[in-house]
Amino acid sequence: MKYSFKILFSILLINSSLFAFQDMKDVEIRIIPVNENVYMLQGAGGNIGILTGEDGIFMIDDQFPALSEKIKEKLKTISDQPVNYLVNSHHHGDHTGGNLNFQEDGALIFAHENVRKRLKADTTKTNGLPIVTFNNKINLHINKNDIVVAHVHNAHTDGDVLIYFPQSNVLHTGDTFFNGMFPYIDLKSGGSVDGDIKAAKTGLSLINENTKIIPGHGAVANYSEYETYLKMLESIRTNILNAISEGKSESEIVEDENITSEFYSDEKAENFFINGKKIRKTFYDSLNK
Repeated sequence: MKYSFKILFSILLINSSLFAFQDMKDVEIRIIPVNENVYMLQGAGGNIGILTGEDGIFMIDDQFPALSEKIKEKLKTISDQPVNYLVNSHHHGDHTGGNLNFQEDGALIFAHENVRKRLKADTTKTNGLPIVTFNNKINLHINKNDIVVAHVHNAHTDGDVLIYFPQSNVLHTGDTFFNGMFPYIDLKSGGSVDGDIKAAKTGLSLINENTKIIPGHGAVANYSEYETYLKMLESIRTNILNAISEGKSESEIVEDENITSEFYSDEKAENFFINGKKIRKTFYDSLNK
């Protein structure tokens, strides 16, 4: 990819409406085949999931509004069908910024109820609001897949969903799984450490050892890599709770690299958006209640 993780996640957090006025001309949209008629698109922002077929393109997330035309052009290389269905994995702008552009082309947008609420409340943006919302789970029968869209509460945010294509055996996790890096758990948007752990357990319970996994950020993963991610979350949680029980202060915990070094040293994570100190601070804030 042309972007380092640091630049990529800086883009993730900036108000996505700013990008409506930029052409982001240097961003390349890449198509990565995943399994049969399932693909992953990478550009700037969260990974997009695509399921092609006679019912039209089923898409998961849409990155930033300035990239919509590039995405549409790239989709023409794998399907002559329009984007008829669009699911938002959560509300962040690097996953929902293109909603309006695809909605104006006729896409029907699905999301958890909290996604619609958060997008509707954000008056600084022009959002394509989800038309179909749900609380716990919705089943969709599109392109020969009995798609499961399951809510996992208070994980990365309060509106996350996992999307599983059982016939194609592909899972899209949204930002409840960051492959090859520390996670971003948005505590201000209802996220929590315990919820993110539960989301990973739920995801693993839906799939098998042959499942291909599209994470919110990072490369396509396998079952073992997803398990390793869960182990990381659980281990850091245990280490933080032990440090709290030992009476260590917040600053001592944030500065203690040993809490997280089993997975990534502070040096290796230096260019991650969520570096060692940030992840320890996030876990401390979420668990010290």
